[in-house]
Amino acid sequence: QVQVVQDGGGLVLPGGSLRLSCAVSGFTSDYHAVAWFRQAPGKEREGVSCFNGSDNSTRHADSVKDRFTVSRDKAKNMVYLQMNSLKPEDTAVYYCAARWGWNRYECLWPQAYDYWGQGVQVTVVS
Repeated sequence: QVQVVQDGGGLVLPGGSLRLSCAVSGFTSDYHAVAWFRQAPGKEREGVSCFNGSDNSTRHADSVKDRFTVSRDKAKNMVYLQMNSLKPEDTAVYYCAARWGWNRYECLWPQAYDYWGQGVQVTVVS
């Protein structure tokens, strides 16, 4: 049974940093993917970052490249999204999701994921 549990949301000032955590359990192989998506009010859910559990590679949306990074603590089944230089437009509910396997062309596509965390609010305001 795959479970996804999130933590780390909050309110920060523009230019600030925040780290989101995603505890993913139940996968019996490293051949899986973990991703973050975000959804602002009235907006479609968009891909932010994704992580390949097999080789630790990552992809990011253009809007967050050079600002967001992904890291992993395999022993704790944790994947982290470090968000730096936050902007007001980063404000959204952030969801962590997971799936078996890896697909470079679908890793930032919400429909490709089967298991979802509860979402956390990230608010960036002055």
